[in-house]
Amino acid sequence: MQRRLYLDTAPIPEALQRLRETLDRDALLPPETVPTDRALGRVLARAVFARYSSPTFHSAAMDGIAVRAADTFTAREGAPLRLEPDAGFVSVNTGNPLPGGRDAVIMAEHVVMGADGSASIESPAFPWQHVRRIGEDIVATELLLPQGRRLAAYDLAALLSAGIWEVEVAGSPRMAVIPTGDEVLDYTARPVPGPGQVVESNSVMLVSMARAEGFHAERRPPVPDNPDALEAAAKAALDEGFHVVILGAGSSAGTKDYTRSVMERLGAVLVHGVAAMPGKPSLLGVADSGALLAGAPGYPVSAAVCMEKLILPLCAWLERRAAAERPRVPVRLARRVPSKPGMEEYVRLAVGRVGDDYVGLPLGRGAGMITTLTRAQAVAALPLASEGAEAGQILDAELYVPREELDATLVVVGSHDNTIDLLADALMGLPRPVRLASSHVGSMGGITAVASGQALCAGTHLFDPDSGDFNVPFLKKHAPDQDLVLINLAVRHQGLIVAKGNPKGIAGVADLARPDLRFANRQRGAGTRILLDWHLKTAGIAPGKVRGYDKEEFTHMAVAVNVLTGTADCGLGIFAAAKALDLGFVPLARERYDLLLPRAALDDPRVRALLGVIADPAFQERVRGLGGYETGLTGREMQPGMGLGE
Repeated sequence: MQRRLYLDTAPIPEALQRLRETLDRDALLPPETVPTDRALGRVLARAVFARYSSPTFHSAAMDGIAVRAADTFTAREGAPLRLEPDAGFVSVNTGNPLPGGRDAVIMAEHVVMGADGSASIESPAFPWQHVRRIGEDIVATELLLPQGRRLAAYDLAALLSAGIWEVEVAGSPRMAVIPTGDEVLDYTARPVPGPGQVVESNSVMLVSMARAEGFHAERRPPVPDNPDALEAAAKAALDEGFHVVILGAGSSAGTKDYTRSVMERLGAVLVHGVAAMPGKPSLLGVADSGALLAGAPGYPVSAAVCMEKLILPLCAWLERRAAAERPRVPVRLARRVPSKPGMEEYVRLAVGRVGDDYVGLPLGRGAGMITTLTRAQAVAALPLASEGAEAGQILDAELYVPREELDATLVVVGSHDNTIDLLADALMGLPRPVRLASSHVGSMGGITAVASGQALCAGTHLFDPDSGDFNVPFLKKHAPDQDLVLINLAVRHQGLIVAKGNPKGIAGVADLARPDLRFANRQRGAGTRILLDWHLKTAGIAPGKVRGYDKEEFTHMAVAVNVLTGTADCGLGIFAAAKALDLGFVPLARERYDLLLPRAALDDPRVRALLGVIADPAFQERVRGLGGYETGLTGREMQPGMGLGE
């Protein structure tokens, strides 16, 4: 099939406006009448006026006695007034009708009852004291709620109190999500994916996003990349009365991307491509039946942007309510983020408080990286004309989580280690959970981040061959005026990660110069990269002799995956990563992995929680269970010259 190029790349506001001008929401979603007790979240199509007053009678607002206020004016402290039952007062409970001839209630706490049934009071009552008058809350015929009101639980109670049993509400869109693709497997069958196959999950994400905003949404079984099958599935959903039909994937310009052609068979395509990253391949159109048609990109982050910024706002407009808006906070960017001019780029952030600021760690930018959605606490948009944002720049970020969670988030920047994942899990299991937001920028990046106030904690494992010590010499050089603390997390084993059984017979660093070996390296500034360079120098091997030296990965697990998949024959990393993927390992060195903290932060509740977890023997046992870790120094403050503590 011929490639279908984008019609254009419209800015998101323009794309939304095109659809609002074309969709006939009055015809598509006429008002309907629903029982009041089932109207939660619906939008009133017309104003509601009260049928009954509330209360419908004068009633006691307190437990006590009902009196004529004028009869009590002589009561004084120390000179109590004695009232006789019936003639002088009537006992009442909260909510009782006010007895005839009475115009005030005296609280039971202010009444002394006599053995003969009389009542004594020491202060007078004033007219209508502790009385709820007729219509105090609601007056019959008055406006109770205006049109356009989205009904909350309190509204339903008020409506019923006023005698409103049914309400006329705007029609609510019903959405069908149809996943597509030859490569996708229906998760309901609990499949095991083979090469070129993926478990389909975007549809559940999109349906759940819609339901979270109060819309009715259903998932349909996956449909293969066949235009006739896709058209039949979409037409069936339209015939069933769905007002929004989303085809998942196939919205780009590939030879098997049929969504646009199917939408054109069923109606008209108004938008093919938006000026946003991720989310560019989004499709919007209108069916001949008047329904909204959409094509969501196949990559999960792009699909999420399509739903958040296009489909859900249009659904809210169809239902005549404002689109949901999340709270926003200013976030200081921890590192530079480039962007492409002409595209509004959405940068997902892990966010935590550092000092008086909220600091944002930019997460991966790939549209297919679903974990950036699970790890993100906020998202910031870089404007169309921007070429990026610099480290330290303040961005206006939209929150995915309550603001309170940011104050309970510990920002950790620096070298990657598998124990950081254990820490994150253990901290979330505390009675007062602490969320750990981490960014893997290498040991040197971690020192810079803590020293500049971009992070509260950093993982570092820098070896200084001149002194035989770890980390301390680098702090003296790069943060000489900072009062910083090193707390050991573990001593770990570094070596060459190789294929299971070591089929290439790799014995040590000298083998890295072999032309038949492909190497996976860590990024510049990583302690593992510095360790490699020292070993290469000691062995007299120039970096250019190592095939793959310039291939950079940001985590030990990424290096291990390269070896597992055959992309590389070996890479330098920790034993735990090799063990996790059942790979071989050639030991090279033991090194100290420390956590770097400002001394002033030791009293921070999040840091106290962190140190408490590290000191827990159960946590240390979990660390040792990963393989290749020693915990003899774990939790101790490291001093100059301690090396490995031996």
